[in-house]
Amino acid sequence: MDTKTALFYVFSAILLFSAFRVITARSTVHSALFLVLAFFNAAGVWMLLQAEFLAISLVLVYVGAVMVLFLFVVMMLDINVDQMRQDFWKHFPLAGLVGAVIALEMAVVLMGGFNVPEAEPLSARALQFGNTKLLGYELYTKYLYPLEVAAVILLVAIIAAIALTMRQRKDSRYVDPSDQVKVKKADRLKVVAMKAEVEVAPVAAAAQNEQVSTGSKA
Repeated sequence: MDTKTALFYVFSAILLFSAFRVITARSTVHSALFLVLAFFNAAGVWMLLQAEFLAISLVLVYVGAVMVLFLFVVMMLDINVDQMRQDFWKHFPLAGLVGAVIALEMAVVLMGGFNVPEAEPLSARALQFGNTKLLGYELYTKYLYPLEVAAVILLVAIIAAIALTMRQRKDSRYVDPSDQVKVKKADRLKVVAMKAEVEVAPVAAAAQNEQVSTGSKA
């Protein structure tokens, strides 16, 4: 067994264990952390398969952005998982049936084998590039228009998400940008003229007279 095969078995074993702990851990924070561990080991497997772009994208996008957002939401909401797990075993027969159907479908596909056509030989220019550079070259030359269509779809999805969250509701508070632009300094700041020094001599004299009168009565 060479080093590459040994690393593959190590990454795969840790990946399976962490994926199992994602669905069995009692704490949602622990489940999210095990999912981060699963992503890191999946990235290691991708690196062994010489898919550097997929490995880096998995770490940057899912671990660096998505899972940080998941952890932030879970820790902010403080979800009571014990209450959600009360009726867990009631849905176990249906979940087991669905899992068995999926396992049978995968078995049918895998037993039939994969009819993968032979890959076309790479040109001399493609051999000069690395894996990531070759992928970028293919995206921005051969698949430029599908890439632009996907970018437009993502832009529309971002605008739609912002539009849905900016709808007017009675229980929501928001600031109109046009009103912010029209605000002047005089509307927000009021300068009050006050004396720098306050005369305390009469107050001190009254207090002294009161002390004198109190001493004479005593």
